[in-house]
Amino acid sequence: MYTIQANPSGTRTISVEDSHLETIQKYELLDGLVNSTGIIDEETLGKLRLTLRSILEMQDIVDKDLLALSLDVIYHNDMKALGLKGLIELYKYWLTKK
Repeated sequence: MYTIQANPSGTRTISVEDSHLETIQKYELLDGLVNSTGIIDEETLGKLRLTLRSILEMQDIVDKDLLALSLDVIYHNDMKALGLKGLIELYKYWLTKK
């Protein structure tokens, strides 16, 4: 299990499990998410959330791992742009270790 920082002071964190990272890889959720400027803001987070919603709505059978990723990480109450930046960095680190 990993932890990402959700606010600048570090008082709020979000737990991320390997299964969450595997689901991100399976659906390629972070590929092409960040634009050419490299800025991760609330609009980027909104784009990811809309992508997740449309994937969940299109499926006949709900993928429990995708639903868990959505509820536990992406739609977590503390998830903001800083948390998404931490998630992207964690995902890149996880890929190199894999």
